[in-house]
Amino acid sequence: MQNLLHNLNPEQLAAVTLPAQPALILAGAGSGKTRVLTTRIAWLIQTGQVSPAGILAVTFTNKAAKEMMTRLSAMMPINTRGMWIGTFHGLCNRLLRAHYRDAALPQAFQILDTQDQLSMIKRLLKANNIDDEKYPPRNLMYFINGAKDNGLRAHDVEAFDDYNRKMVELYALYDQQCQREGVVDFAELLLRTYELLLRNQPLREHYQARFRHILVDEFQDTNNLQYNWLKLMAGTQGAVFAVGDDDQSIYAFRGANVGNMSAFEREFKVENLIKLEQNYRSHGHILDTANTLIANNTKRLGKNLHTDAGHGEPVRIYEATSDLQEAQWIIEEAKSLIAEGSARNEIAILYRSNAQSRVIEHALFSANIPYRVYGGQRFFERAEIKHAIAYLQLMDNPHNDSAFLRVVNFPTRGIGARSLEQLQDAAKQYGISLYAAVPYVTGKAGTSLGAFIKLVEGMRFETLQLPLKEMVDVVINSSGLIAHYQNEKEGADRIENLEQLVSAASLFVSEEGFGHDAPAGLGPQSEASAGTPLVVGDGIEIIDADVPLVTVMSPLSAFLSHASLEAGDNQAQAGQDALQLMTVHSAKGLEFDAVFITGLEEGLFPHENSQKEEGGVEEERRLMYVAITRARRRLYISFSQTRMLHGQTRYNMKSRFFDEMPESSLKWLSPKVQQHHWFASPKAEWDNAFGESTNKIAQNMGKQAMGWRIGESVAHAKFGEGVIVNIEGSGSSARAHINFGRHGMKLLDLSIAKLDKLSA
Repeated sequence: MQNLLHNLNPEQLAAVTLPAQPALILAGAGSGKTRVLTTRIAWLIQTGQVSPAGILAVTFTNKAAKEMMTRLSAMMPINTRGMWIGTFHGLCNRLLRAHYRDAALPQAFQILDTQDQLSMIKRLLKANNIDDEKYPPRNLMYFINGAKDNGLRAHDVEAFDDYNRKMVELYALYDQQCQREGVVDFAELLLRTYELLLRNQPLREHYQARFRHILVDEFQDTNNLQYNWLKLMAGTQGAVFAVGDDDQSIYAFRGANVGNMSAFEREFKVENLIKLEQNYRSHGHILDTANTLIANNTKRLGKNLHTDAGHGEPVRIYEATSDLQEAQWIIEEAKSLIAEGSARNEIAILYRSNAQSRVIEHALFSANIPYRVYGGQRFFERAEIKHAIAYLQLMDNPHNDSAFLRVVNFPTRGIGARSLEQLQDAAKQYGISLYAAVPYVTGKAGTSLGAFIKLVEGMRFETLQLPLKEMVDVVINSSGLIAHYQNEKEGADRIENLEQLVSAASLFVSEEGFGHDAPAGLGPQSEASAGTPLVVGDGIEIIDADVPLVTVMSPLSAFLSHASLEAGDNQAQAGQDALQLMTVHSAKGLEFDAVFITGLEEGLFPHENSQKEEGGVEEERRLMYVAITRARRRLYISFSQTRMLHGQTRYNMKSRFFDEMPESSLKWLSPKVQQHHWFASPKAEWDNAFGESTNKIAQNMGKQAMGWRIGESVAHAKFGEGVIVNIEGSGSSARAHINFGRHGMKLLDLSIAKLDKLSA
């Protein structure tokens, strides 16, 4: 026991050994939350409070779930394969596989990743003659997923105008199409599980009794439906161990509700709130900067990170005249770090917007410094892999129209748009899938489509008794994919990826315990063979939850689910020895020896959209907090006076966040210029910000041109009220830099611009 708990600090020890009651663990960045979670599970099992099968542990990425299981296996001699540790989507998939009948799903239902979902929506719009410019497919996808994340079916969504009413109608049609094809999207996995547990009391009570200990990682990232799902699983007796950091809640745009932490504390009557504030990652100046900044947020549970590692180096601040100069400065600093012995992959360059990376990438390329844009296309998202997966999906479930359309004419086999229109008309007429509608198409189109069906059925027959690895090998060759890419000029990489899919299948079978010789296409085992069924109220059978998922799915079905879940995972993979470029959102959960945070300018970071949304600036501040706490030893923050974005030169004010950082922790590498932001009244903010200060702008307050002077408040018909912050040139060539608040900085020709003076 002591060995299990050794080296825990007092707060970690208190969290691990809490009694079986609802608990909230505020785990600051770098405070060892994964260690606390895994040690808590091991401690509960070792002390006999629960069996491994009585644990439900929820993470937000597959990577985190695998790490947790690896650590558990190292801590104690238990088989983690049957344990319910995984992402929300992964666990819901597992539960729905076991109870597909009660969930009104086909036994071999398939999961749509984001690309497949978008493809299906495009087909839906086309089939119903909907203008996709008025109702963009991606907007409809966001509408549907947003409704589902809030637990709303189409009939629950309020239709407050004609446009919204049509979106609701399309949502309903989309649901019908998914049901007809036997597919579910990611949001549906959670919603379908929630609805199943909500209406099926015996099933709900079984799992509530089963999982007396529920542990949740990254609790601040839960959306409304995930929180309600957890409440259903916990019931009134469940000991929910929620670990999270409200200061790192940065996914509001995905539906995450930071308020769930406060709601959990209130609704579960949490008596045990423990703060993990000792940081094992960053030096003191970095943490002081993060603490002081985030203290400006009002709606937070509150904590203060500290370290025993000393103050370390100050945070370096750099002001550039342009984004090109900023990029060049980053190159020079990175070179110095590398010369001092830093590994390239321990240096990260972060930016708020993807558009910022172009200039940085160009500078790195010109300097011949290897770099990697983190979060690039992952294995299961690559086109050739998606093609192979589509063939496998058709062999598993021929009624998957998305898979059918992806490969019916790939490689090309003379099936054009007209043939597919005939097929879609027949499918619509008879209310069946495209695959089933092929016999109803006559003529040349029917012959070509029939040949495709013969190909798929031939592969299915040939691989019926083959293991998964050999099945995949047959498919990538017999489908014509390998031959197609052999004839492509740059097809070698794609062929290599397809061959890697065979290896991925082999590894999957090994990791999941199917057995290398198990027939891949063998139908899912019955519940009876999966273990001794439990019969609860109303005669409902429940599979023994100790039994792994493999017992209710064929190797092929399980592999296809794995591929879809992996493609939808938000966590990208670590890279080679190259500088790491990424958005701040992508950086969450990562850490580096040296971090550059670029573009700290008003309108960019914080983003201009944040000022229009309630709580928007606080979310941006949390995002900056996440960026700062990625750094272990060195942190660089830069901003630029001008920046080319979206084809236009922007004149920028430095971010308000600089005013919220402790001067004692900062080291300015360039002359510090007091520039400020304006919110409501530019004139009032000017007076408040500058007063009698002696910065370079204040020194030029007397400068005039064409009757205008620096510091003067003006009004413009298009941009509203603003303040002249600088004047360049003279006479008819004079131009003024004017800050128009929300509209940003504008450079106007004073001989042309129609400006009105505002009284002081």
